[in-house]
Amino acid sequence: MARSKNSQPTNWQISSPAIKAAEKAGIIPKIDDGRAAQVFDFFESILRHSKGQTAGKAFTLMPWQKTVLGNLFGRVKSDKTRQYRVGYIELPKKQGKSTTLAGIALYGLVADNEPGGEIYGAACDREQAGIIYREAAAMVRASPALSKRLEVIDSRKTIIDRTTNSFYRVLSADAFRAEGLNIHMLLFDELHAQRDRRLWDALRYGGAARRQPLILSITTAGFDRKSICWEQHAYAEKCIADPAFDPTFFGCIYAAPPDCATDGTWKTPKVWKIANPSLGQTITEDSFAADAREAEQSPTKLNSFLRYRLNVWTTQDTRFFKPDAWAACGGSLREFGDRPVYAGLDLASTYDLTALVLVCPDPSDNSLDILPFFWIPESNAAERAQRDKVDYLGWIRDGHIRVTDGNVTDYTVLHRDISQICDQYRVRKLAVDLKFNGQMLANMLQGDGVEVVGYPQGGRAMSAPLRSLDALVLAGKARHAGHPVLSWNASNCAVAEDRHGNVYPSKANSTERIDGIVALCEGIACWMGA
Repeated sequence: MARSKNSQPTNWQISSPAIKAAEKAGIIPKIDDGRAAQVFDFFESILRHSKGQTAGKAFTLMPWQKTVLGNLFGRVKSDKTRQYRVGYIELPKKQGKSTTLAGIALYGLVADNEPGGEIYGAACDREQAGIIYREAAAMVRASPALSKRLEVIDSRKTIIDRTTNSFYRVLSADAFRAEGLNIHMLLFDELHAQRDRRLWDALRYGGAARRQPLILSITTAGFDRKSICWEQHAYAEKCIADPAFDPTFFGCIYAAPPDCATDGTWKTPKVWKIANPSLGQTITEDSFAADAREAEQSPTKLNSFLRYRLNVWTTQDTRFFKPDAWAACGGSLREFGDRPVYAGLDLASTYDLTALVLVCPDPSDNSLDILPFFWIPESNAAERAQRDKVDYLGWIRDGHIRVTDGNVTDYTVLHRDISQICDQYRVRKLAVDLKFNGQMLANMLQGDGVEVVGYPQGGRAMSAPLRSLDALVLAGKARHAGHPVLSWNASNCAVAEDRHGNVYPSKANSTERIDGIVALCEGIACWMGA
């Protein structure tokens, strides 16, 4: 069991004091060099690369791969069965995880000689699990020895060994409902992306009847500390610190120190190498440095860099806009002229702000003019000013916020004002989330001739326009004339990230109102889809 902390190991047999003590006490067996050599030889003599410049060539295992393979398959008990029944491997992206997992699947299929062995590949969905299958299938086709023995059936995402009547198969998305699986090996790819723990729980004990079952997860760090991945991460940390905690569990984690984000060391090659055992082989240091420079420009990009490049567990939310970059975009708007105008509308709850934001792209320099409008029920303005500690009344007085009569949103006034604005600026298309009162207002505006499109506010829909807005702000090409309400929204804005890497403005994570930013993203989405 190993964790990369302060140095890159030069020898694959990492021997920490905890491991030495566990071996001496007989808690775990020492590595059998012959068994370790067997799996190394399989990878380096039988398997062949299937892609790129190395296609058709033999493997040369990297030290981290030997660490994983040597421990998983080299530590055997007195009856010659494997010591470890569960493995958790955590590395940043671009380390060769998929190749390693595919090779392990094939090794379990042909080298274990398990009669009727059932090896399954699982991930957050069947398409993700198919990545490992396609790599394994390509390896079979590229290897003369394997292609003679194994049958590849792409239509079923299955590889069959007729010699032992065994197979490797990708599990379907509803596999958590499956019963009766007699698992020899279960290979989880990117465990952090599992939406819940149902699949893990359904399959966890599927190998109870086997002599030496193995459940192996290879993943990058996540953000959800209530997930099955965090549970396995924390369990692995305990086993790394003390193998006696669970001698049947192998943990191996390559990660930068968690405080690298606050002390600035995330920018240094020394820290990069701690977390990336394949640096210089599967990814160049120049490419890594370019990613680091990009991460300096945006809190969101830094969050992604920490997680995907340095394998640091992050929080789901992070501040989005750099204050100085946003302020630098505060110049005057250009005349719209005959340029196309698009709009996004974020409807308030009954008592709060409603935001309409117009966007007018300028193709001459790929910039954007941004014109926001806001509404609030008049009777709530003073109360909101006290609660939010911002000058709603001053903004109303200066014309930055419009009011509707009473203490609830007046949709008749909203309809009238938005229709007039769309007519005045010749808005080509307006996006709005159709939930709640969105559909009603959309129907009213469409009756006035406004083209309205429904646009949800989830991660998949909002990620692309939010990233485009970020790029425009950083480039100084998102002119907003220093509008105080929109700028306040921008300073409040935090984002969340879903399991697929999509980022979106998060009202739940933001300190105060972000309605204008949500509407702005919807307007940009209209422009991008034009």
